[in-house]
Amino acid sequence: MKLLVIGSGGREHALVWKLARSPHVTQMWCAPGNAGIAQEHLTSDQKVECVNIGAEDLPKLLAFAKEKRPDLTVVGPDNPLALGIVDLFQANGLRIWGVNQKAAQFESSKAFSQSFMEKYGIPTARAITVTSEEFPHWENSPRADQREFNLFLLENKKCVVKADGLALGKGVLICDGRSEIYSAMVEILSGKKFGDAGRKVVLQEHLEGIEVSLHALCDGKTAKIFPTSQDHKRALDGDLGLNTGGMGTYSPTPFLTDAQLADVAKTILEPFMRGCAAEGIDYRGLLYPGVMLTKDGPKVLEFNARFGDPETQIYLTRLENDLVELLDASVSGTLAKHDLKWSPQASVCVVMASGGYPGIYAKGKVITGLDAANALPNTKVFHAGTARVGEQIVTNGGRVLGVTALGKDLKAAQAAAYAAVERIHFDGAQFRRDIAAKAL
Repeated sequence: MKLLVIGSGGREHALVWKLARSPHVTQMWCAPGNAGIAQEHLTSDQKVECVNIGAEDLPKLLAFAKEKRPDLTVVGPDNPLALGIVDLFQANGLRIWGVNQKAAQFESSKAFSQSFMEKYGIPTARAITVTSEEFPHWENSPRADQREFNLFLLENKKCVVKADGLALGKGVLICDGRSEIYSAMVEILSGKKFGDAGRKVVLQEHLEGIEVSLHALCDGKTAKIFPTSQDHKRALDGDLGLNTGGMGTYSPTPFLTDAQLADVAKTILEPFMRGCAAEGIDYRGLLYPGVMLTKDGPKVLEFNARFGDPETQIYLTRLENDLVELLDASVSGTLAKHDLKWSPQASVCVVMASGGYPGIYAKGKVITGLDAANALPNTKVFHAGTARVGEQIVTNGGRVLGVTALGKDLKAAQAAAYAAVERIHFDGAQFRRDIAAKAL
């Protein structure tokens, strides 16, 4: 099989690495890829070829796919899915894995997702959607749901304000009190920070509990749930600092037993798939619900319509199946024939980021120690924001590397990941030192 992978981050490097291990693959391209992806080899020892086409440049991606005729295109990031790359490729007779544009709304519109959950009885937080047009009068709105939510705010001061659209994981603001809520709404609805993604906001009650990341592979009829993982969104140790795209993750978590995970699948995945069928949504791809384990049971914070990053890194290092066969079954609607197989080992991923991330940061810092880190047993350094300049690998983004290690348990995996981190150096490197500490 010939494969085309779309994207350039740590998630895409993990996808390329895992797909390249399949004996089914004879040739692979990645658009645009990164410095780490360009170093990957297939089982035949042929190199993966990076192609200088942006992940959101749909016309050029289509032209490339028409020329090369990959047997399967695999889409990593959320934006191409929201833009309709799956619909476009399918309309041109090209086989592609990822959700179509209608299904991508679960991530591209938090208002759509919230409404769907309420309609189909998926446990979630109380919430209300406010548009930029409604905002000047929102506190005095005659809407019944608005009045009810105002009463809720009087009782519970904390609230989560979310930009409706895609905002690179940074469009979520936790606010304490009305003045912070109002300021957050002004910041988002003005359009200055998130553009069109901020034309609406979703105000959601702040849920207390333990947050976990769930993943499920779907084929339109069947959903196969993954083991649990936990992401670390805040930039600094102790869950302090600004929200990021993710500073590290680990799997499995100790917060759900296998029986409890099966119950979560029943209360979340089953009504989700039923709702999709009722709404005419053919959901084939990856569903990633962020879930809060509250005292009242698990509740969905939001849905993502693709693999998480850095969750992909820890899941694919634990996955024992051939990923090509699973993605092919997801597209074909034959996933029920496959059982997902997972290593009993734990996996930990520590993200090394540029100094200043998620704010302003510099690029072009030389990275050393990559070979030394990769030489450690059960360790893989996934590239995210990297580029090659001559013979050197340099930083080229906010999140630079996802240093990932397996171990017989979480403590061993954590120690192995940080041992690898200590071998890698670049000017201004920052990383959290408490990944997986909550579980330990």
